[in-house]
Parts: sequence; C-alpha cells; structure tokens
Amino acid sequence: MMFFSGSSNPGLGREISQHLGIDLGKVKLSQFSDGEIYVKYLESVRGADVFVLQTLWAPVNKNLMELLIMADALKRASAKKVSAVIPHYGYARQDKKTTSREPITAKLVADLLSVTGIDRVVTMDLHAGQIQGFFDVPVDHLTALPILSRYFSQKDFKNLIVVSPDVGRVKLAKKYSDKLGSGLAILHKTRPSHNVAEVGEVVGDVKGKTALLVDDMIDTAGTITEGAKTLLREGVKEVYACATHGVFSGPALERLKDSAIKEIVVTNTIPLTKEKYLDKIKVLSIASIFSQAILNVYEDESISAIFEDDNL
Repeated sequence: MMFFSGSSNPGLGREISQHLGIDLGKVKLSQFSDGEIYVKYLESVRGADVFVLQTLWAPVNKNLMELLIMADALKRASAKKVSAVIPHYGYARQDKKTTSREPITAKLVADLLSVTGIDRVVTMDLHAGQIQGFFDVPVDHLTALPILSRYFSQKDFKNLIVVSPDVGRVKLAKKYSDKLGSGLAILHKTRPSHNVAEVGEVVGDVKGKTALLVDDMIDTAGTITEGAKTLLREGVKEVYACATHGVFSGPALERLKDSAIKEIVVTNTIPLTKEKYLDKIKVLSIASIFSQAILNVYEDESISAIFEDDNL
C-alpha cells in the first residue's frame, strides 16, 4: 500500500499517513507558467495499491485537474490499483436539473474520475447520497457523524433539540437526534437564487431549548445564520451549529462573526486557513475515520464496521 497527497489538503494527508503508520509518498507537483499542472512520482508505484488524497475545494477546478493528472500518472506508471480519497466532493450540489438547460456537474465529475482510471472512490458526507450512483466504480461513503455527535454529547446539554435547516436535511438531522437522544425540529427554507436562503417558520417546539443546527456543509453561511435568527425569535435559549464541510466562501466569516451562534463545529475535510479563522469556529479531525477506511479497503474488510466502533 502507498499513500500520496495532492496539494489541496496536505495537513490532513500527513495526519492520515501517521494513523496508517506509513510514510507519505513522494510526488512532485508544480505548474508551468501558463498554469498547466505537472506531476511526477519520485518513487516506484509499479504493482502498488495506491491511495491519493485530494479535497475538491477552492480552487476546485485546479484541484480536480490535479487529481485527474495524478491518477493518470499512476496508471501510466503501472500502479495495480488507484483509489481516490476525496474528503469533500466538489460540484456535489449540482446533482440534478432543477430548471431547463442546466448541467448535472456531479455526474460529469464522476465520469471524469472513472475515465481517468480510478478504481475506487472514498469520500465523506456527499451533499446527495444519489451521487454514489453516478460512478461506475465502487464508492465508499463515509460520515463524520460519530466525531461530531460525540463532541456535542460530551457537552451534556440538558435540553437539546437538533434542528434541520431545511426539509432536505431532515434525514441527517434525525441521525443526529437519535445519536444525541434529543428532539427534532425543522426550518422551512426557500432559495430564490444561488447562495441566497430565506428561512420562514419552525416546525417543532424549540422554546427555551438549546438548538443544534446540522448540515453537510457551510458555504456562504446564509442558511445557518438566517436559521439561527429564526430560532432565537422562536424563543431558543442558545444556538450551536455543525457541519462536515466548512467551505466558508464569500461573506461567510462576516456573517458567522456577527451571528448569535455560540459555536460552529466543522471537520478538516477542508483546511481552515488563518484568514478563515474565528474564535467561535471549532475544527475536529476526521483523519482516524479515513485512515481506518483506507486500511479496511486495502485488507478487503467491511467499511460499515468502522462506524460500529466507539473508539473512532
């Protein structure tokens, strides 16, 4: 087994390699003056079972192209098997046509990865579970639920209610409420345009409770901050928020800084740069989940068994 990391999340790559107990593979990643990407592996990969880590976040197109070129170089160097480890799958929100003449870009990305010769994809908390079906290769769909729910269970809230920011996240919120032994409420949200959210009313009794807003990602933070305002108007005592992917683009940090949300908890599927740091943001590592998943894939063992282990 060999493990390499692209340039999008080197910190997570180092963490995973430490958990695996192997050295991070040596690879040269550079760009020509016109922006074209160059990849050269600095050690033999012939006959190896290779895992390549790459998070598809900003600049998402550059990071996607880098992953494709890394996979192509591995295939041409006679690697036995290539598995793409993608903690955050870019373009996942474009998973269906909602109006005429739109693309389904999540499917296009899946096709690109498959055509490049990638044999397996290991990813986490896809925006829509149906994306697994876009691939013609096996997809191991992991979740950060054990890590995030454990963090909040240790806070020992006396009157907690888990809140779904919209009807599309109800199943996710139900998993959290079951794990935390709390009630469940739902926000009614409309989205008049991209990255614009309008929250209407709350379905459920939230008055006097501590609310935990859960989502798969926080991008511009419009949904989370507007949801927090609505919950506070409905009599919630305090609001926490958590998501697997902290994208934090555009006005996100300003919105979160000015919001009444007490703490925002995300994972390191996307690296949090110094420019995106706030005192109220807490980052949890998912390296243990990915390292165990990689080991289980390599040894042909069950992936679902990982989430039955409370020691993650």
